[in-house]
Amino acid sequence: MVNEEHLKILKQSTDIWNNWRKKNPELRPNLSKANLVGLNFNGKNLTRVNFNEAKLTGSDLRGTSLIEADFRKAELSNSNFVGLYLTGVSFRYANLTNANFIDANFSMTDFRKANLKGVNFSMTDLSLIDLSGANLVNSNLNGVNLYMAKLNEANLSGANLMGALLVDTHFENANISGCKIYGVSTWDVHLNGSTQKDLNISPYKKPSITVDNLEVAQFIYLLLHNEKIRDVINTVANKAVLILGRFTPKRKAVLNAIREELRINDYLPIVFDFEKAPNRDFTEIILTLAGLSKFIIADISEPKSIPLELQVTIPNFNIPYIPIIQEGQKPFSMFNDLQTKYNWVLAPITYKDINELINNFKKGVLKRAEEKYQEIQIEKSKIIQTPISIRDIK
Repeated sequence: MVNEEHLKILKQSTDIWNNWRKKNPELRPNLSKANLVGLNFNGKNLTRVNFNEAKLTGSDLRGTSLIEADFRKAELSNSNFVGLYLTGVSFRYANLTNANFIDANFSMTDFRKANLKGVNFSMTDLSLIDLSGANLVNSNLNGVNLYMAKLNEANLSGANLMGALLVDTHFENANISGCKIYGVSTWDVHLNGSTQKDLNISPYKKPSITVDNLEVAQFIYLLLHNEKIRDVINTVANKAVLILGRFTPKRKAVLNAIREELRINDYLPIVFDFEKAPNRDFTEIILTLAGLSKFIIADISEPKSIPLELQVTIPNFNIPYIPIIQEGQKPFSMFNDLQTKYNWVLAPITYKDINELINNFKKGVLKRAEEKYQEIQIEKSKIIQTPISIRDIK
């Protein structure tokens, strides 16, 4: 409960309160559960004051010192913290609805489980701050630095995150639906279990465009508004060739020769060097690279990881697969099944040595790949042009 003597002194002038604090530097004033609505706090030293469960609705705290103050469960809606240093302040479980924190400085500030609905944090530095479980619905986080901030289980639905810096920011199990995210910078954001819907990537006064994934939002915006990005994507789709094979010194020489020949012929070679044990990252990477490629050249000589690479990608992508194999060797056991089942897998091309492979590369490999690619495109266009009645779908 509130210490009545402390409260009586607080209600007096700023000079009386501050002089009392100077004379009692070790004393921690206890104003817990006090009704402080309407008090003038201007210039008062409120360092380390206990405001636990106190009522401060609409308080103007500008010009005060609040370092290490305790506002747990306090009522602070519509309060003004503009320009304050809030080092070590605890707002845990506090009600800060519509409070103003513009230009405030935070360090080790605790906002866990706080009600921050409609709060204005615009252009502040909230790096490393703990906002776990906080209610940030419709809050203004425009231009805020959230580097390594914790917003696990926080509710940010409808918040303004335009121009925010999101680097190593934690949104695990958070709700960020309906946020305005134009101009955000996202790197290594943690989004496991988060709810992401209707994220608005448009600037002010522009038609609303929404996406459901924070990490791809920047890419989607650039894709829509940057002609160079679209050109890059088209270039990759028309020229990228994934090269798969074994990366022993002998086999790598073959793959390097293929890469150089592709460059000479104006293709974009992508070499996947992976000799480690396969894992989830392996699968995701190989699928991504295959999805970017116009066709795939796979050296199935002395196979190690290549059988798994082909088994992972061939069923998922209707693009030409051009297998090559050195004379005297046989394809791995599962290859014939893949070739039989998927007509975009060509018959293996045999080669005696690197010189023979490269000398015949344009005609023996590239021509076959391009012909198969065109054949696949024609088949795809036929499927697209054939209408299906909804009545025929069962």
